[in-house]
Amino acid sequence: FTLHHHPDHESLWRKDLVKPIVYPKPDGVLTFDRLSSVFVSNTNHEEDQPVHLTLKDPTIPVAYDLPMYDEPAQRYCPAGVYEIVGEETGDPKFVINAQNCVHCKTCDIKDPTQNINWVVPEGGGGPNYPNM
Repeated sequence: FTLHHHPDHESLWRKDLVKPIVYPKPDGVLTFDRLSSVFVSNTNHEEDQPVHLTLKDPTIPVAYDLPMYDEPAQRYCPAGVYEIVGEETGDPKFVINAQNCVHCKTCDIKDPTQNINWVVPEGGGGPNYPNM
């Protein structure tokens, strides 16, 4: 079933139009942090495989997405693949932690500038759910 209205990446609101959501800290019993959840997914990547997450223009995340949307990839990615580092020193950099990727393809769908290019990883790596 597909909704035929507009691409999902066009629905993101600018940061000046919304209030930040303050989530409670994970308790480690019922709720968990992102990296613990990535570990449970049993995701495997070959160390020497080609990069499967690339940027069409590496300047866009800091120059455009950060001031306009507070760089949304660091929030919509369920595995914490994307982050901004160095913001507190005034020299922000966009970092891709591809080893955390669980291959959900959210970044390819949700990125407001369609700057992130997700391709199928080499070698059949990814989440391993043995009980499914």
